[in-house]
Amino acid sequence: MRAARLVVLVLALLASGCLPVRYVTQAAAGQEDLNRRGIAIDEVVREGHLDKRTRELLAHVAPIKAFGERFGLARTDNYERYVWINRPAVVWVVSACHPLAFRPRAWRFPIVGSITYTGWFDRSEAKSYADELARKGWDVDLRPSQAYSTLGWFDDPILSTMISDGDDALGDLADVILHETLHATFYVPNQSTLNESVASFFGDELAAKYLDETVGPGSDEKATFLETRARAARRGRVMKAAYAELAALYASKRPREDKLAEKKRITDRLRAELEIKRPVTNATLIQYKTYGSGKPELAELLATCRGSFPRMLRTLERVRPLAASSPPHADPAVLLRPLIAGGCP
Repeated sequence: MRAARLVVLVLALLASGCLPVRYVTQAAAGQEDLNRRGIAIDEVVREGHLDKRTRELLAHVAPIKAFGERFGLARTDNYERYVWINRPAVVWVVSACHPLAFRPRAWRFPIVGSITYTGWFDRSEAKSYADELARKGWDVDLRPSQAYSTLGWFDDPILSTMISDGDDALGDLADVILHETLHATFYVPNQSTLNESVASFFGDELAAKYLDETVGPGSDEKATFLETRARAARRGRVMKAAYAELAALYASKRPREDKLAEKKRITDRLRAELEIKRPVTNATLIQYKTYGSGKPELAELLATCRGSFPRMLRTLERVRPLAASSPPHADPAVLLRPLIAGGCP
């Protein structure tokens, strides 16, 4: 069944004509490699395979999934196997954006619709495609990703890249599992920003609750997790300020050459301040919008639902008609405000 699904997906992608054949080939090969590998997590824990720290973290996977189900997330067959991969990331994400406007390049896929990024299992292939887009005049960004979701097409495994080396490993693992399971629970075609923002909100909020229940609100794991998230929030505020500054620049009537020079100054400053190793482009900054938008509105919607995540998920289903009639990848705040005004059933 999995092989058949893979073939159907590949044929659909080829028929769409939206990406090079090499993208489809590498995606199919990479997914098939993950599908056929791995060992059952319960066997790892029961038989004492791998090191003690990894076993202890993997023992949390089933409880994390059950915890998510209590809060309205879908029951899936995901995360029952563990796969070790000999690389720092499972995929490398390529995104692109207009050089003087925050208008992302989008790719259209069957079933899932328009998406503002592509994932490559081979870094050299990702780099080649990113260079190709840059030659066509796009701002591009190439970044590693330690996890991804197939939205229920396959039974996704826990990957070695999903287990961090830091003291926040348990909270981070819970966040990733809950984030990706949210994608299998709630997904709106053509609305990448909404999808990723909702998943990020649920992952962060529920991971903190999971730590409270399992290791305690005063635990070192909880403190480290919150500090890591606080650092990410501080980085987000700096990126938001740069985004706003650049958006105003792009909307101005200044000559193109002046805009490009000022853009370089702003992005160089941002790169130095946040110690970002890769080049900072519009494609880099627009990912802040993709993953970090709508947080105040999502928090308000949760409050409207009296803190009930299942009720919030049911209310989020009402966004579909509005999303279908809105531009692709619309601002989540615009999509969520009518839900807040309408109340939580």
